[in-house]
Amino acid sequence: MRWLKVALVGLLLMGLLPTDARAISSEHIPIEIIIDAGHGGIDGGTSYQGILEKDINLQIAKLLYKELLIKGYQVLLNRTGDYALSDENKWLRSPSRHIRDLAQRRHLAKEIHPQMLVSLHVNWSNSKSSRGPLVLYQKNNQSYILADIIQHHLDQLYKTKGEPLPGKTYYLLKQSICPSVIVEMGYLSNSRDRHFLVNEKKQKQIARSIQEAISEYMLIMNQIQDQETWDVIEEPRKKHK
Repeated sequence: MRWLKVALVGLLLMGLLPTDARAISSEHIPIEIIIDAGHGGIDGGTSYQGILEKDINLQIAKLLYKELLIKGYQVLLNRTGDYALSDENKWLRSPSRHIRDLAQRRHLAKEIHPQMLVSLHVNWSNSKSSRGPLVLYQKNNQSYILADIIQHHLDQLYKTKGEPLPGKTYYLLKQSICPSVIVEMGYLSNSRDRHFLVNEKKQKQIARSIQEAISEYMLIMNQIQDQETWDVIEEPRKKHK
């Protein structure tokens, strides 16, 4: 399966090309971040005059992948081409292709045990005035912190004022065991957002903003862990004073 393997770090850094996870066994490289490129294959997602969400998701996912690699993170992109992950799911007996697709994305995170999963999507509204990014989070503190930071960085780029929302009904958020967020990168139904989503320069800016948010989150989490470790070390010392 594509997702069972990841590319050698050296080759990734040299080529900076997304891996479809077939180069080496994932046991050799601990993956920190999974980028979930939403939809794919028969599932185009939302659309506007021939513009398909699945293509935008993949384009920005690849850019984000490169951004994170440059920063030194170990990253896995779960889709590197136009195919549906439901095709990879041979283990779940469900008549629903959509459920098999989502289950495969969740299964990947379960097998890899990353520090986070970031799922990229594009929004749609019947109201053409609806615009701006929206980040959905799980019912846990880490997911909310990650969502809030990504929301802030994307709002700065889009010049909007949004708030992350709980994604209570979303399968991936309910089922994923690692901190996960769904990033709706803008509304394809809105002309201003559409310019961000399809313009190559703007796509790079979106990827850069998400990378900066992830880096900020990782820094915060490392600081929290360092403080917790220090507290564990300090507590016995206090008892012996």
